[in-house]
Amino acid sequence: MSRRSFHGRTVVITGGSSGIGRATGRRFAAAGANVVLAARSEAALEEAVAECRAAGGRAIAVPVDVADPAGPVRLVNRALQDFGRVDVWVNSAGVMSYGALGDTPIATQRRIIEVNLLGVMWGTRAVLPTMKEQKHGVIINVSSLYGKVATPYVSGYAASKFGILGFSQVVRQELRKVPGVSICVVLPGSMDTPIFRNAANYTGRRARPVPPVGDPDRVARAILRLARRPRRQVTVGMVQHLATLAHAWVPGLYAELAPSAMRFVALGKDDEERHEGNVFDPLGAHGVTGGWRHRGRNVAVCGAVVGAVGLGWAVRSQRRRFAIGWAGHLSDSGSVRARLGGIT
Repeated sequence: MSRRSFHGRTVVITGGSSGIGRATGRRFAAAGANVVLAARSEAALEEAVAECRAAGGRAIAVPVDVADPAGPVRLVNRALQDFGRVDVWVNSAGVMSYGALGDTPIATQRRIIEVNLLGVMWGTRAVLPTMKEQKHGVIINVSSLYGKVATPYVSGYAASKFGILGFSQVVRQELRKVPGVSICVVLPGSMDTPIFRNAANYTGRRARPVPPVGDPDRVARAILRLARRPRRQVTVGMVQHLATLAHAWVPGLYAELAPSAMRFVALGKDDEERHEGNVFDPLGAHGVTGGWRHRGRNVAVCGAVVGAVGLGWAVRSQRRRFAIGWAGHLSDSGSVRARLGGIT
């Protein structure tokens, strides 16, 4: 992508201080965009802004809490004040928690929904009038593989990511007669970001992402492609896509494997005191990556997922052939009975 691809365009990114949001800011800055980064931590935002400027773009930091409806409104106003327009809006802010439903405090669950889902709603609501007036704009909502499939111990997070898909569909329908404004959704799988280290944890075990763990820059590149050529929905990662297929083709097998994967892979054996992570306060790591990538483990899990999908496809195909054969048998039997009935 040439630097002129987004020259003069303005891109607003929530959750811009770490992970996917921070990687996306770098990418847009390198492509010549004016970048507006938003998050709760002013210090982390300033570091991310420095990276964007080093990449060749203009960038500013706007500390806001997207869970407060006034935060995104202030963000839009600042973008218009400094750059005069908003061409791309990326809703990437998110927090996470591990814990069974009954073990996770209600306040934590509420906060996850407020940031992950309501933050997307308030951001979209705030920027839409500007994009409608411009007759141009792309809103990109960062959901998750958890927006399509689920595992135990992440109820609030999964609910918020499922909700983003539904919300995006509704707004897309409402905008069907509005020219030039697009609503896109990107669904990453496990990515090497700090969110897993910063997540609240009420399980008593140290949490880590379920492999294979991808590079967050892949998601950033996918977001740039959506900004250039909007699509309704994009899943990042072949293995992640295969996981959604496995969930659809063999839901029983997936339901059996998912709890074990969470207990033995995501939670492991190491003890950890229960804590609220960065759900309420912007603490913890703020870089792009979280140090989770492990090539050997990724390859092993990739093989397991591919094998499971292959098994699911084989079972599904065999069931279909059996059903077709049995239906044909019944049809033939019915014809024979009909002919015999005619003879008698």
